[in-house]
Amino acid sequence: MSRAAVPGLPSRYPIGEQLPALYAEDDFAQRFTSGLDTVLAPVFATLDNLPAYLDPRVTPADFLAWLASWVGAADDPQWPVERRREAVARAVELHRWRGTRRGLVEALRLAIGAHAEVTGDGGAVWSGTPGADLPPEPPAEVLVRVWPDREAGVDPARVHEVVRAMCPVHTVCRVEILPGPPIDEGR
Repeated sequence: MSRAAVPGLPSRYPIGEQLPALYAEDDFAQRFTSGLDTVLAPVFATLDNLPAYLDPRVTPADFLAWLASWVGAADDPQWPVERRREAVARAVELHRWRGTRRGLVEALRLAIGAHAEVTGDGGAVWSGTPGADLPPEPPAEVLVRVWPDREAGVDPARVHEVVRAMCPVHTVCRVEILPGPPIDEGR
């Protein structure tokens, strides 16, 4: 869809009606301003509805890519429109959680519609006791288990792409793609 000429869109502010009375009956002036109304009507309609264009939940679908570029959201034209809208609406929140377990799980759910479980701490340790010896080096590996939301499969290339984008650079992330939810071994 284009914001250019929209056939049959009436102008809410016809120029011909705003001319001095001298031009009210002038055929040429009315036809000329009618042509300008045709060009300006989409502009006025866009400006009158500007808040809706900036809200990803109601913006026209062709504006989603533009809004996504404003907030650094992932926008894949292959996704359903509702998923694209959610990605733009939640982009700022996802940026806040980037590099965390929560951020990775949410990014995988949003980008590929899959469930995920993240284990491991990426090599971060600390001590709550002042002056204590340094704790031993932990494994620097993070395990990301991914399984499909429904019967549809999971694209491994897309999973690796999201994990690379969301994991901190200093961590090693191992990805396992499971056919279903992991079995709780503690039962």
